[in-house]
Amino acid sequence: MTTRSGSAARLALLLTGLLGACAMGPAQDAAPPSPERLILVTVDNPPEPPPARPGATPRAYDLVAPYGAGARARATAAALAQQYHLRQVDAWPIAPLSVHCVVFEVAGGATREQTLAALAGDTRVRLAQPMQTFRTLATGYNDPYLDLQRGFREIDAAGAQQWSRGEGVRVAVIDTGIDASHPDLAGRVVAMRNFVDADARRFARDHHGTAVAGVISSVANNNVGIVGVAPGAQLLALKACWHGDGGAAQCNSFTLAQALSAAIEADAQVVNLSLAGPADPLLTQLVERALVDGAVVIAAAPPDGALDGFPAGVAGVIAVDVAAATPRAAAGVLRAPGSQVITLVPGGGYDFVSGSSLAAAHVSGAVALLLSGHPELSPRDVGGLLRAGAAGVNVCAALAALRRDGRCAAAVAAPPKT
Repeated sequence: MTTRSGSAARLALLLTGLLGACAMGPAQDAAPPSPERLILVTVDNPPEPPPARPGATPRAYDLVAPYGAGARARATAAALAQQYHLRQVDAWPIAPLSVHCVVFEVAGGATREQTLAALAGDTRVRLAQPMQTFRTLATGYNDPYLDLQRGFREIDAAGAQQWSRGEGVRVAVIDTGIDASHPDLAGRVVAMRNFVDADARRFARDHHGTAVAGVISSVANNNVGIVGVAPGAQLLALKACWHGDGGAAQCNSFTLAQALSAAIEADAQVVNLSLAGPADPLLTQLVERALVDGAVVIAAAPPDGALDGFPAGVAGVIAVDVAAATPRAAAGVLRAPGSQVITLVPGGGYDFVSGSSLAAAHVSGAVALLLSGHPELSPRDVGGLLRAGAAGVNVCAALAALRRDGRCAAAVAAPPKT
């Protein structure tokens, strides 16, 4: 697993309150930054030009350095810190946006709002916003073995799998870590990145990401456990969220930005965001870039159904809520199974989970089935196909309509209750 150590890891840990103090600069006893005084600032960071005479050998361009923070961007960040009384906590160049992103703590006497207002009028600044917090959208585990894979049946994934299993489609799961060693994920997780800490053991013990991944791409026909909606899809496990002491996992603007950038650079065709939080300018820019590149972005609808936050409120994102007897979500929101969904838990186990996180995972798997044989489909095309069903998502019907030569088999019989 590729991990990201250093200040980003310390930042995530500090924001969860797991450390009493951590050195964020030269002084080893520096006080941890207050989350309420953290801001994100981006400045222009054009790619450095290649050497003027790279040579004539086949490997000459290997000398071109990877995208990093240029001297001008670093100097701008330092000047901003001095002028506005800011303390740099972390920094990271965002290649898809050609900017350098800096996490600052407002260290002077001004409030965060006053500092952001001043930065908004500074021509050197591309974007300035508060550091924000996001939470995953699944509820706790409860008594197992009610109606096995009811959601799989309700969207007719089995019918769709007569034509597609999601082969060749890369799905970025931006979430907590994933237990990639789970028997039902064998060979499904093709890349792992950790933008929270360097704890590989914790990565594999994370529940929420494992549950989401299980719905999307659990292995089929292996005599073990369950079947994913798209068992042939490849998963990119991008950890941007972490489990605290009870309740939902949480993420922040900085870790999510890194994960979104990684998904874009890996050419993920589907991006699953089973989380919700306030509107966020930087994260919106990254999602918009992913959409322009042709990725389909799936978001879990927040508990109140409102679409004014991130990521469900970003134009072009497919928002998904739990299929329920009493509609509560805004118009245009897809409905998919999200109640008592059997899926994976770390350590090779299975249990039932509820929440729009799981509804979003069903749709991400459905999108992988559509894109596997039809990579030319745009995000708008995919949304239109999945919204055609009046009673909710039916991926078999969507794929049959796309193929124009197929029919869906009879509904799969309900598994017995135990």
